[in-house]
Amino acid sequence: MRAHRLALILAGALCLGACSSLNPFSSSNTKIPSLKPLTSSVNATETWKGRVGGAGRFVFQPAVSGDAVFAAAGDGTVVRLQAGRSVWKTSVDTPISGGVGANSRLVVVGSPKGEVIALDAESGQIKWRVSVNAEILAAPVLSDGIVVVRSADSRLFGLDPADGKRRWVYQRALPALSLRNSAGVVLEGNAVFAGFPGGKLVAVSAVNGSLMWEGAVAVPRGATELERIADITSLPVLGARAACAVAYQGRIACFDLANGSTLWTRDMSSSKGLDQDGRQVFVTDAKGAVHALDLSTGASAWKQDQLAGRGAGRPRVVGEHVVVGDIEGYVHVLRKDDGSLVGRQRTDSSPILADIQRAGSDIVVQTQDGSVYALGVQ
Repeated sequence: MRAHRLALILAGALCLGACSSLNPFSSSNTKIPSLKPLTSSVNATETWKGRVGGAGRFVFQPAVSGDAVFAAAGDGTVVRLQAGRSVWKTSVDTPISGGVGANSRLVVVGSPKGEVIALDAESGQIKWRVSVNAEILAAPVLSDGIVVVRSADSRLFGLDPADGKRRWVYQRALPALSLRNSAGVVLEGNAVFAGFPGGKLVAVSAVNGSLMWEGAVAVPRGATELERIADITSLPVLGARAACAVAYQGRIACFDLANGSTLWTRDMSSSKGLDQDGRQVFVTDAKGAVHALDLSTGASAWKQDQLAGRGAGRPRVVGEHVVVGDIEGYVHVLRKDDGSLVGRQRTDSSPILADIQRAGSDIVVQTQDGSVYALGVQ
């Protein structure tokens, strides 16, 4: 275990120097491309704004449950916001490195020392704390029956939501080098979907942690361990019948949701992730261009490269549009049918590294400086 943790640290150090697409704070002198004026405009307006605190060197995903938004900061602060107003604010008395997972009952975060902390969603009071003995970088996911936590060494833990008691652990052999990232898992019904170093997408039983199926998104290639990194560093996305994922220095692939058989693959490198709407898959590639691909075949529908070099993040579908954040704090609005840029809204000018979340007709954005915005896209 210690050897693999050293490998994780080494991979992180290598990527800070070599994998600039994974490091928006790189010391590279490359100038961020300027934005072109929009020829048509869609309103992306601020509905409300809240505050939680800076993320520091971590990435925190805001969580939406009903009309509540939960957010965390690196100093151990967790807040519940409603319409931008702080309903409660709690300190968990330890730094936080992974979060937030939430439903109507629980809010769950993780610490650099491997502590999982659950708070009551209504009051903010701490309900339980347990240790998984490994740093937590990803947001936990939960349902009424299970809390799933992913540690930085890519183990998955199934915990009882009542008291945090461990029900199962899933782990697998990993490559010598892997990328340090905050990718979590997706919980759908009784299945947990997770991407792994080496390019594997797996479905695991949420009941007992057993493997249901495994698919190869990417096959490591190259002469050196660094060249052979082909890790899935973002969340998979699920549709009615397909589960899709994308790997860094690898491919994008879609699999049959029921049995894991491969539907299609195509070469594409991405560390940011993807989304889909039932007809198309939308993905941000390693250069920052946004693509739309046919969900059934993988064929290209359009490519928008005006955001290349701006650290564009994971695309999210909102109605008839796709929204993407960047490292200057802009949220860009693309037309879903042709990829044209039709709107933008700036937040607090700090990087948007967390996934944009959907909240009814709005989207929720958390910046690295700790501002939380709800934006309407019309």
